[in-house]
Amino acid sequence: MRLSARVDYALRAAAELASVADGATTGRSRPVTAEQIARAQDIPPKFLESILLQLRRGGIVHAQRGPEGGYWLARPASEISLAEVIRVIDGPLAHVRGQRPEQLGYQGAARALQDVWIALRASEREILELVTIADVAGGTLPSRVNELAADPRAWS
Repeated sequence: MRLSARVDYALRAAAELASVADGATTGRSRPVTAEQIARAQDIPPKFLESILLQLRRGGIVHAQRGPEGGYWLARPASEISLAEVIRVIDGPLAHVRGQRPEQLGYQGAARALQDVWIALRASEREILELVTIADVAGGTLPSRVNELAADPRAWS
């Protein structure tokens, strides 16, 4: 799986916003400026601005202009999955050559590859839809994720 820098920065920005929320369940927080997020997560500020715009258009964050302005999560962090953020930034999960796996037409000996790509997408979804921004910001990942990450084979 390859994640773009945009996705990495978007997930980090969302986690940063969740960390300042008054509660992971309420989603309410004080607005945080893009500059504050950029500094806290070491993200290039201009790049972050365009990412935050995508997140706003995708319904992940709200924005307010002015001296009291900034960004905050549009919903509670516990209701925003990593998969949702990834889809807002980069589109659907698990494409092969820009196509959905079920749209591929493999022939002969390679026919089973389509099932492999579909299973891979299902596996990605299982994890990315299970983990929320609140899980990341709170450092309390679901047990299934901890089990997978604890396997030494996952690190090579």
